[in-house]
Amino acid sequence: MDLLLQQTVNAFALGGTYALLALGLAVVFSIMGLINFAHGELMTISGYTLMYCGIAGVSFVLAVPLAIAVAMIAAILMERIAFRPVRNSSGATMLVTSFAVSMILQVLFQNFISTRSQPVLLPQILSDSVNVFGLIIGVNKIAAIATTIVMLVFLDIFMKRQKTGIAMRAAAEDFNVARLMGIRANTVIAGAFALSGMLAGVAAVLWVSQRSSVDPHMGFLPVVKAFIAAILGGLGSLRGAVAGGFLLGFIEIYLAAFLPPELQEFREPIGLSLVVVVLLFRPNGLIPAASLKSEKV
Repeated sequence: MDLLLQQTVNAFALGGTYALLALGLAVVFSIMGLINFAHGELMTISGYTLMYCGIAGVSFVLAVPLAIAVAMIAAILMERIAFRPVRNSSGATMLVTSFAVSMILQVLFQNFISTRSQPVLLPQILSDSVNVFGLIIGVNKIAAIATTIVMLVFLDIFMKRQKTGIAMRAAAEDFNVARLMGIRANTVIAGAFALSGMLAGVAAVLWVSQRSSVDPHMGFLPVVKAFIAAILGGLGSLRGAVAGGFLLGFIEIYLAAFLPPELQEFREPIGLSLVVVVLLFRPNGLIPAASLKSEKV
């Protein structure tokens, strides 16, 4: 029973990170119809910001908001430089553009920083563990779960009560009608990228805090998992992205913990098979978007 509870905590921590990344993808997709595969590089940028802050002696408390802010600025610049010029192009063009941006950033990381994994200085407290009702839980796991809850609450309030969030929801429902009502496309899309950058930055902090290192490909695997989570939850659905992220986290952690040793090498394909099974019964995802847009803006 203790093992089950322990692994459940781990699943919440990992699933929360996937959920934040999937939300970042879903926010942009719901408005632009774009799967931004360069989303993972925003994580990497945030990770390198943490690394350089550690080298410069900047306090981790200050480094965290700085890393998130840098990811937000990078996301806004990414939209302005790479995606805005091709906004009215086909979906394939925007998809290729996102791959190109991802590859360019990875090459820049490799040539101007390092091809190898670099250590990130973290506070000692993140390596400690605490006893919670008999369970030994890492502080970084508790921080990941608490941060995920705070971010989800913040996002819910932002989307329902803030003017920009309401505009994003309206644009996700029907962008053309939203524009006729006076909503500016550039402002809404830039806001969506800033929000996705913030979510990527927070996810990067959680990811780095559990691994203490950063490398040029740090964001690739998490964003692939987030993409799977977004499809699992319902592409374009914010609530679906959260549900898909947590479900994928639970599948991964439980398979790693309870799958027989002789089957551990097949853990990844078994996990993906379970995802496929879920999609067979829910082809549009767990919580599909109310209206999936067929046209870009």
